[in-house]
Amino acid sequence: MSDKNDFRMIPTSEELALLDRDLRFYPSTVAEPQVLTREQVEQFNQQGYVRGIRVFDPEQIDGIRDYFDALLEQVIASGGDSYSISTAHLKYGPVYDLLTNPQIVACVKDILGENVIGWGSHFFCKMPHDGKAVTWHQDASYWPLTPSKTVTVWLAVDDADTENACMQFIAGSHHQGHMTYRPSVDKEGNVLDQTVENAEQYGDVVDDVLKAGEISIHSDLLLHGSQANDSDRRRCGLTLRYCTPDVRAGVEWNQKGVVVSGVDDSGHWANPPRPSGD
Repeated sequence: MSDKNDFRMIPTSEELALLDRDLRFYPSTVAEPQVLTREQVEQFNQQGYVRGIRVFDPEQIDGIRDYFDALLEQVIASGGDSYSISTAHLKYGPVYDLLTNPQIVACVKDILGENVIGWGSHFFCKMPHDGKAVTWHQDASYWPLTPSKTVTVWLAVDDADTENACMQFIAGSHHQGHMTYRPSVDKEGNVLDQTVENAEQYGDVVDDVLKAGEISIHSDLLLHGSQANDSDRRRCGLTLRYCTPDVRAGVEWNQKGVVVSGVDDSGHWANPPRPSGD
């Protein structure tokens, strides 16, 4: 899932086509991971994802959920919806704290290396019976970033399973490079506006089943999506986006980037401070 609505300058497909983007998969070269196992790093390289990584205990994730519940109530009262809370780390201190959380960043470092930029944060909350699906897509299609060295951490705020429409991956599809997609139409009930047709031909479908407080990590080129939530249970996740400092961002998206580990010798990323307040 992608932060296509999370900044004041959203590139159109035509503008993205004008950018000289390197959309090849760059495998992790981390040889001595500190939190993930070598097998998990290799799985990321081969399958495009790792999942089921415990970050927060039940008490901690309960606190995060309580915060999100209050924030969602505030956003809806202001005219937004359950998908509206994006680029949240530039607006809300507690989300900035999650983007920079040492436990999460440590997992990301085991894939991207010591120097890491955190640049995106977006709550994807499927309310019970909301009727909206996320069709197969690649995150990299939406982003004015090059080269393709970005990963998404998906933090389960609620338990996510097949009943309440957990995210799904097409294992190994990131090796196909950037794929052709078609625009989605309103009547399809798609949260996003792109669809990759016949995605299942590129690999096996894997359900990203997570308990609240667990994370998965996936490549920006991995095909993924989710079904509509037809259950009586909510399914909320927070997506956190990270890249290496050598990635270059167009249309001022570098203003979103926080140095969460190591250094950015180029000074390309703005490294904004934590926003005040909650």
